[in-house]
Amino acid sequence: MSQLTEIRWHARAGQGAVTAAKLVADTALLDDAYIQAMPEYGPERTGAPLKAYTRISQEPIEVHNNITNPGIVIIMDDTLLDDIEPLEGMPADGVVIMNTEMSAAEARKVLGAPDSMRVAVVDATGIAMATIKKDMPNTPIVGALSKVTGVVPVERVKERLVITFGKKFSQEMIDANLASVDRAYAEVSE
Repeated sequence: MSQLTEIRWHARAGQGAVTAAKLVADTALLDDAYIQAMPEYGPERTGAPLKAYTRISQEPIEVHNNITNPGIVIIMDDTLLDDIEPLEGMPADGVVIMNTEMSAAEARKVLGAPDSMRVAVVDATGIAMATIKKDMPNTPIVGALSKVTGVVPVERVKERLVITFGKKFSQEMIDANLASVDRAYAEVSE
């Protein structure tokens, strides 16, 4: 399957990873891509570790299982690093985007990432606290994903965010989330 993008998200329940995985998929759908977004979690309680997955392709997607060899891994909470193996199944030239206050060099060392792997960092939690006033790093991390990988253009992310969040949030909250996407897009570093 050509141009299949597979993303694995590592987060804690309550951080919005499932929403982020779906937001990325729905954004790709705006450009007529084929998509899948799915969660994987055990007991549904706030703070419990979870995984979510996103697939995007220009051709029909014929696999329907969890992603075991992601080209992109998102780590939405660096406190998970002791409990997960974020690089498991990744190619040597994969991309990791981590929500952390660490520098990219520090994150690379902690992850044990090879030099050929791209490692990007952004303080998505800090951005979320400053913009939406909640510890909800999902929209900032999608802004960082857009900048680092280009898998979904940031303007399309914001367009989809308005559509999705417009159904359930005030304009003030939508604007705050848009600001969080813009800040993360600007502040992510490798």
